[in-house]
Amino acid sequence: MPPLRTALLQSSGIPGSVARNIEVLESAATRAAAGGARLLVCPEMFLTGYAIGDDLPRLAEAADGPAARAVAEIAVRNGIAVHYGYPERDGDTLYNAAQLIGPDGTALAHYRKTHLFGDFEEQWFTPGDRPVVQAELAGLRIGLLICYDVEFPENVRAHALAGTDLLLVPTALMHPFPFVAESVVPVRAFENQLYIAYANRTGTEGPFEFVGLSGLAGPDGTVRARAGRGEELVIGDVDPGLLTASRAGNPYLRDRRPGLYGSLV
Repeated sequence: MPPLRTALLQSSGIPGSVARNIEVLESAATRAAAGGARLLVCPEMFLTGYAIGDDLPRLAEAADGPAARAVAEIAVRNGIAVHYGYPERDGDTLYNAAQLIGPDGTALAHYRKTHLFGDFEEQWFTPGDRPVVQAELAGLRIGLLICYDVEFPENVRAHALAGTDLLLVPTALMHPFPFVAESVVPVRAFENQLYIAYANRTGTEGPFEFVGLSGLAGPDGTVRARAGRGEELVIGDVDPGLLTASRAGNPYLRDRRPGLYGSLV
């Protein structure tokens, strides 16, 4: 099975303008496809911006709303799967959500952030209640988390036990936490024997300064592609052969003793 070339868009787009952010996404999808990528991963809350305050209820959309349909059209035009973060409206309830659209425009998976971070998110969003959401793409099992979720070992281990090969994590990682991108994410990939695509925002929005440092971490703990601090599109390969070899050589999952871990829950 050939590697899945994966592009990570590091951008904060235009906070408050869904239309402009869809244009940014389309430009990235075109460039990613030209570089051979079959999957584009965008940051947390990419369609609206993160620091949008009281505009959040106005900008939130249903999972099958106009923005989702626009992204599906972009995916079809470029023959590329697209994963993006956005605020979801479901009735009167708002979620910090992410959706994976296939290259044929089909919605493959939808996830609601289960661990909310900070006063802004806790004020506006309801946490999701499905810890493991997966889809199949290019022969790989794709899992979805959002930002703070990946910092909880239990979340990533649940994906490892469910057979996730590539974990997509749109994020809004801010100062003073660059070590999450630099250290925590590669360790999560290594200890769980999977790839993690971690796509961050960049620059300043309201009170937040995002650190960039998007990366594609592999099961050997190395970062296969890494962005700097500014706007960037980086591309790396998710190699099924490396997954197989790494899992054969790494005993973490085989050597677990679940009977000892009951006190954790």
